[in-house]
Amino acid sequence: MPRILKKRETLLAIIIVVMIAGFATRAAGFAEPANLANIFNDTSILIILALAQMTVILTKSIDLSVAANLALTGMAIAMLNAAYPDIPLVALVVMAIAMGAVLGAINGYLVWALEIPPIVVTLGTLTIYRGMAFVLSGGAWVNAHQFTPIFLNVPRTSLLGLPVLAWIGIAIVLMMYLLLRYTQFGRSAYASGGNPVAAVYAGIDVGWTRFLAFVLSGALAGLSSYLWVSRYAVAYVDIASGFELDSVAACVIGGISIAGGVGSVAGAVLGALFLGVIKNALPVIGISPFTQMAISGTVIILAVVFNARRERNRGRIILRDQAAKDTASEGAIA
Repeated sequence: MPRILKKRETLLAIIIVVMIAGFATRAAGFAEPANLANIFNDTSILIILALAQMTVILTKSIDLSVAANLALTGMAIAMLNAAYPDIPLVALVVMAIAMGAVLGAINGYLVWALEIPPIVVTLGTLTIYRGMAFVLSGGAWVNAHQFTPIFLNVPRTSLLGLPVLAWIGIAIVLMMYLLLRYTQFGRSAYASGGNPVAAVYAGIDVGWTRFLAFVLSGALAGLSSYLWVSRYAVAYVDIASGFELDSVAACVIGGISIAGGVGSVAGAVLGALFLGVIKNALPVIGISPFTQMAISGTVIILAVVFNARRERNRGRIILRDQAAKDTASEGAIA
């Protein structure tokens, strides 16, 4: 039992359960299955973006443009649906994923080929993509009455008690788990972030792995763009504003190391759910938006401190074990 409690994911899951129980004492019905399903549905897009961000962070990079990618791609497919309602929904979703992947590939190419620091590249493309969304739309909104019914209704359709949006989130979680755990790309991503030098000696192309991570991140942002626009029935320049920070926060809270090479899909999902519970609960119990921001920021800092201490302690244990081995060797020689 103590060994189980040492796992970051287990502790985070327990904290989420305790939070839900605590909030339920202040808001009647908060812990009801229907409300919990609604919280998961509301958090599904953040879960997908957190997994996109996690993939990049594992390779010792970061993608600050993920929400701007969502905004630009979401505006593009929203305008397409409004102008050409005969385009099939499947085609629109495929175009959204492809466009998101291309925007991600731009980030990946600049990081890989030109060796520009990822934070600089994605900070720049964040501004560029937001600006392109404004140029594309002329600052106008695309509202609910301009969308086709199928465009709006598919993610909202209930299936086995959950909206299709939630099922898509679950499917992406399973896909990412299989991808990162059982494929060559997953092993290369962990190796590239954990020890790039050793990865090179093992025959891994670190630059190409980071490029693929950015492409995958962009593709997931493209998928999220359709889900966001259909979920909230509107497209405008500032959609998902700040979500790039939420995606990073979800990863940090879930135990994904900013230094790369450490983290799990379960951790990213639980980190996103942690934020989702907070964001849904605090307004219900009467906490002001500014206090909510302060609470969220405090949680992020505490998570970073916890991660840093855990990694430092792990390093001390390794050094202590090595020292013990050296002492034993010296004793044997004597």
